[in-house]
Amino acid sequence: MELNVRLFALYRERAGQNTISVAVPDGATVADLTDEVRKRLPNLAPPEVKIVVAVNTDYADEDVILQAGDDVCLIPPVSGG
Repeated sequence: MELNVRLFALYRERAGQNTISVAVPDGATVADLTDEVRKRLPNLAPPEVKIVVAVNTDYADEDVILQAGDDVCLIPPVSGG
């Protein structure tokens, strides 16, 4: 299945684009998606940084199963006080 993934803030800057298309098998999880994104864009986030994913406007755990047509967003960590 092909998913359009929106990138925000630092991820958008590092990728040089707002959206990427990512192919994952049917039944893929959020963890599978982030693994594929890291392969395609190795400079997106260091391995020790967890990529936060929102699916259909809700934050999603790594075991959430993705469906065709899902609205998927990658959100970088935010720091500050």
